[in-house]
Amino acid sequence: MTVELNDPDYSSGVAAFEAKNFSLAMQFLSPLAQGGDADAQHRVAIMCQNGLGVVRNDERALQMMQAAAEQGHAIAQHGLGFMYLEGECVEKDPARAAAWFRKAAEQGLAGSITTLAIMYEEGNGVEKDPEEAKRLYAAAGFDL
Repeated sequence: MTVELNDPDYSSGVAAFEAKNFSLAMQFLSPLAQGGDADAQHRVAIMCQNGLGVVRNDERALQMMQAAAEQGHAIAQHGLGFMYLEGECVEKDPARAAAWFRKAAEQGLAGSITTLAIMYEEGNGVEKDPEEAKRLYAAAGFDL
């Protein structure tokens, strides 16, 4: 489900989120997230993960981030990758992290491409591969 950008609840929720009025943002965005809107799910996940406007809730943060990521929301895929990489809200799993970073990288997210490059350089969650790391750094815009 995608919410229309002119939906007053979505617009108000995003405006409140951007203004750091997180409790108000949660009021507007939570029902939209429950309804399946990927961007609202991502924003609710961030608020739950960091205790912004609500009591920190790792389980809901993971649930919302995963729901958005599974819908193809690139920034949520990146966020879910970091959850697995750092073991935040979920058990640490570098291989799963790499899989989510790869999905976001395939959508052109430079931060995910860079993170994958580091993972290949270090052999973290993937087989160590300096050539793949170099290729990914170049794809992310680094001049090596």
